[in-house]
Amino acid sequence: MPRAAVVGAGMTKFGVHDEPLQELFGAAAFDALDDAGIGPRDLDALYFGNAMSGQAENDTHLGPKCASHIGAARIPVQRFEDACATSANAFKNAVEAVEGGTHDVVLVGGVERCTPETGKDTPEMTRIFASASHRQYEQPTGLTFPGVFALLTKRHMHEHGTTEEQLASVAVKNHANGRLNDRAHFGKETSVEEVLEGPVVADPFRLMDCCPFSDGASAVVVVSDDIADSFEAPVDVTGVGHATDITPIGDKTTPHATQAARDAANQAYEQAGIEAADADFAEVHDCFTGAEIMASEAIGFAPDGEGGTYAEEGRTSLDGDRPINPSGGLKAKGHPIGATGTAQIVELTEQLRGEAGDRQLDADTGVAHNLGGDAATTVVSVMEVRS
Repeated sequence: MPRAAVVGAGMTKFGVHDEPLQELFGAAAFDALDDAGIGPRDLDALYFGNAMSGQAENDTHLGPKCASHIGAARIPVQRFEDACATSANAFKNAVEAVEGGTHDVVLVGGVERCTPETGKDTPEMTRIFASASHRQYEQPTGLTFPGVFALLTKRHMHEHGTTEEQLASVAVKNHANGRLNDRAHFGKETSVEEVLEGPVVADPFRLMDCCPFSDGASAVVVVSDDIADSFEAPVDVTGVGHATDITPIGDKTTPHATQAARDAANQAYEQAGIEAADADFAEVHDCFTGAEIMASEAIGFAPDGEGGTYAEEGRTSLDGDRPINPSGGLKAKGHPIGATGTAQIVELTEQLRGEAGDRQLDADTGVAHNLGGDAATTVVSVMEVRS
């Protein structure tokens, strides 16, 4: 079947920004358009992701504002919200739109401001973000997402013997990768000892097991197969899977297995005609170190129960046989909620083009895994060098 391709990619530095959301998104969007060699008037549509601006900044109906800011107000704009999987779902829908013949050229991206620059401090942003948990059964208990993923991780530790040292190994690896990424929120390396000495946030997570809230934006240009070869460096999107899991977490039958990720990965691999072993690297949703370990197993980069061992042994490092999060991941690159999904696609695009600088891998196939909420929504994408 015809395949979509990514022909332009752009993102801001992730960290702290004081400019309005539409200006922040515009910076990433213009970079993606310039990278593709096109302008706003070449676009057929904008598929846009933002999760929290209504609550955090009293700023809704943001899609048309961003389209207007970049000079593309004439085109249809669709806004997506799926917690942390927001712009990955926008990407999935854009891919389907160009493969189905609805559009030929779509700009896809997302933006979020989550730091105190919004006027909300960390406890308030944590409360706002917790609105993605179950309104009746989880929010009244005061459960926030460090606690959600701590519960999932504790179950993984119980089932498989995963250790705190293995969790810390994920943080160490991702900070080492983030140091090589000039757009990462954190460029500081760390050690297993430093992670284990940090204050407890939600057992077993210490401070360095947790990703930051970040401000930032990312965008990619998705085009149809018919016109992809007219661009300089197209990268094929060969599979996109999307699945949901039971919520609330108390009803999940295997909470440590992140079933939606497994289902989405199977869909994506089947569409791409590959197996997990055929993929050279992955960007996964490491909102917490335990989340990366569970994701590595869910997408088939490590056998069940061995994700922690793979991290501890260096197998998921840049020079390992199953590299994960060469960008630094959410842990070091940062996590502006609505921008994270397409930021992963930016990293896949740059790696597969050979444009990743000091963190460059020898890769022909990459996988992106982006989850939302209490692992209830997951989108997995496969991208390959165009043959």
